[in-house]
Amino acid sequence: MTLPADSDSFDLERFLPYLLNQAAEATSHSFHATYRQDYGMTRTQWRVMANLGKFGAMTARDICAISHIEKTKVSRAVAALEVEGWLSRATSQQDRRAEILSLTDAGRDVFRRLGQRAIAYDADLRSQLGAEAATRLETVLRSLIAQAGQGETAED
Repeated sequence: MTLPADSDSFDLERFLPYLLNQAAEATSHSFHATYRQDYGMTRTQWRVMANLGKFGAMTARDICAISHIEKTKVSRAVAALEVEGWLSRATSQQDRRAEILSLTDAGRDVFRRLGQRAIAYDADLRSQLGAEAATRLETVLRSLIAQAGQGETAED
């Protein structure tokens, strides 16, 4: 049953957070096929690798904060990336309880190759939207991110 747009009833399909999530899931799922098929990676593994590739060595806690991924998911992703030989761990000199994570040479190579595929995917998506709409969308999304702050960890 579809309610009129001016109704006071809640309509999930008009709720912006829901629409944003659906759009993010659809585009993420589409790119997921690339790293899943080529490298057997999960979304969280790709996100861990992408953060290490962009920002360099950091702790799992840093990755959780930047990416809004739960600690347990990051821990599992780190372990799997380490088994593949794409990530290494070293004890932090500042805090012996923490481990500094970094990509290995093989991990940097995988990140570079997937990064090129991500650039192509992004260019195709922007082309589908059109340059003006893609620029407007990026501006709106950056504004929403800035307004939301960085306080909560979302589920992955």
